[in-house]
Amino acid sequence: MKVAPLPVHETVGTPGQGLAGATLGFFIGFAAVSLFGPTAKSLKGIMGLGPLEIGFLVAAPSLSGSLLRIPFSAWVDTTGGKKPFLVLLLLSIAGMAGLFLTLHNYYPARMTPSFYPLILLLGVLCGCGIATFSVGIGQVAYWYPKARQGTALGTYAGIGNLAPGIFTLLLPIALVTLGLAGSYLAWLAFLAAGTCAYAVLGRNAWFFQMTARGIPREEAREASALRGQEIFPSGSLVESLLLSAKSWKTWALVAIYFTTFGGFIAMTAWLPVYWTSFFAATPVLAGVLAGAYSIATSIVRVGGGVLSDRIGGERAGILGLGIMLAGAVLMSLSRDFSLSVAAQIVMGAGMGVSNAAVFKLVPQEIPEAVGGAAGWVGGLGAFGGFAIPPLMGTIVKVQGTGGYATGFLVFVCLAVISLLLVEVLRRKRAGAPGFA
Repeated sequence: MKVAPLPVHETVGTPGQGLAGATLGFFIGFAAVSLFGPTAKSLKGIMGLGPLEIGFLVAAPSLSGSLLRIPFSAWVDTTGGKKPFLVLLLLSIAGMAGLFLTLHNYYPARMTPSFYPLILLLGVLCGCGIATFSVGIGQVAYWYPKARQGTALGTYAGIGNLAPGIFTLLLPIALVTLGLAGSYLAWLAFLAAGTCAYAVLGRNAWFFQMTARGIPREEAREASALRGQEIFPSGSLVESLLLSAKSWKTWALVAIYFTTFGGFIAMTAWLPVYWTSFFAATPVLAGVLAGAYSIATSIVRVGGGVLSDRIGGERAGILGLGIMLAGAVLMSLSRDFSLSVAAQIVMGAGMGVSNAAVFKLVPQEIPEAVGGAAGWVGGLGAFGGFAIPPLMGTIVKVQGTGGYATGFLVFVCLAVISLLLVEVLRRKRAGAPGFA
């Protein structure tokens, strides 16, 4: 039986449904960021990997997960979020399938150091799902009015960010019960099922539904505005990227997000190595501690979005970065297990508030190219997840075991720089002398 097409101006979905679909897609894709941390210790001994090689291994998913955000997020401005979402999730499925087959056939007896480049490549493919973040930012932002951006985007990112923490908690337990290959098979099944669910539930904002049916952009814009849509794309993918790239505010937000969200990804991947190597924790305990950090950061991000709507993105960012700075100082000085546990939670709380604040500022500061700006900020900002672990691994290589603590001075420096940048944005918005 043939289904009648929608009348030209009729649309489906509500902002709440658009938020729910995007959050589901991001949750599914983002789980990959936790995969290599808990398994790094297993591969380290078998493949004879050093600290620097481990740093690159745990960061591999973050490479594609950050860089692919740029073009895929800008793609949202031309077609809505659903197509970019599905392409990224399918690439992640391909990487996970390849990783499972490799481990199933060769781990552990035949897993030689020559497999290292292949594992890195498959990690890069798995990380494609992480790039869904910036796609979802654009998809959700087009659904909601500016006054509710902080809450909507904080909810989206906070719930989606729970995925690494949950899987960091579950993967060490799964390793014991299912084995390494079996654990990745279980995640592959979860990823495939989640992708199918997003294909059914994902919704583009009204403007994109209309233009997809051939309605002229101006007509679609007017009809969507009557329904309550406030933000609209300015042009093509390239135009969105170029327009947002011309604003210095985009690059300030990139640097801040490199510290907060890139740092979050780096911490999620690095903490299992930190706890097992510095405090000789068991892999299960290390996974629990890393998962607790990730979950706490994600939950705080939801509240950080609400806070950003109430006090403004700049003030929320200053508050969050100050808290993060205090936690990073404690991590770098602590040689006590309990103090380090508390310090990582403090760092996570600060990162959660700051992450929410950044994406309150994106549609506020670059409303004419939200997708392009979200791509630059989310993509280059998340690159911190790839860049920071090898840097910390280098510090360990130079200093020995003590480097696992002093390496957190990297976060101290990044937090100070980011605080200065948020203050510049605040003064610019307030029209302070020299910032008009």
